Amino acid sequence: MTATEGMLIGGVGLTHLRVYHQRPGPDGVHAGCAHVHALTAEAYFGLAGEGAIELHDPEAGFTRVPIVAGTYVQFPPGVVHRSVSTDHLEVLAIMGNGGLAERGDARIYFGADADDDPAAFARLEGLAAQGLDGALERRDRSAHAYMGLMALWEDDRDAWRAELGRFVDVHRAAIAADAPTFRQAIEARVMAPTLRTLEAIDGLEAARAGAPRQWALGDAPETLGMCGILRQVADLGPVGSRP
Repeated sequence: MTATEGMLIGGVGLTHLRVYHQRPGPDGVHAGCAHVHALTAEAYFGLAGEGAIELHDPEAGFTRVPIVAGTYVQFPPGVVHRSVSTDHLEVLAIMGNGGLAERGDARIYFGADADDDPAAFARLEGLAAQGLDGALERRDRSAHAYMGLMALWEDDRDAWRAELGRFVDVHRAAIAADAPTFRQAIEARVMAPTLRTLEAIDGLEAARAGAPRQWALGDAPETLGMCGILRQVADLGPVGSRP
């Protein structure tokens, strides 16, 4: 088995997501935490239930995109987003950069006060370690700040854009030290398979790397993510390995 044989095709990351629906947040909405990725594009493909993705794009403005089974929506890095469940929404989250968003390229929106206090931010971010109640408390703390962001959208678009810019800049600064690790992940998970294909094209050979692989939902443990309950598609096994 090669170093990349158990990875997903195309250098993507896939995660099954059930958006938090256990109880509404302080804004009355069943949702995850608003957050941003500085480097990684992401997409949602609706699997079951109903809900939406709320997008804060400094250029396009605020958009709420409904999601049902069969809906696909994608968005670039730098767009603050929040997953909403109106009826037990489940999606397949598709991430570029080999799933870099699950490896550090993500920051939850708790507002400027938390961003100015690294210890306070770390405490809030770590609440999910306390289990589901902690994950929902983290979502609630994010929702309080998010209500302020929405108020800026309604009342002062310039201040809204400034707040988005501030938050994204904070995340970029926070992950700057991780740049070498991110680069290694991109080289291994994205560039290496592409280079093998280019070499095959140059040699007029069939681009084949490894054997067929498979995965099932029960293969991965549930984790408490920013948006909801996650099962990450990873560690693909050989086809035919199941009973």
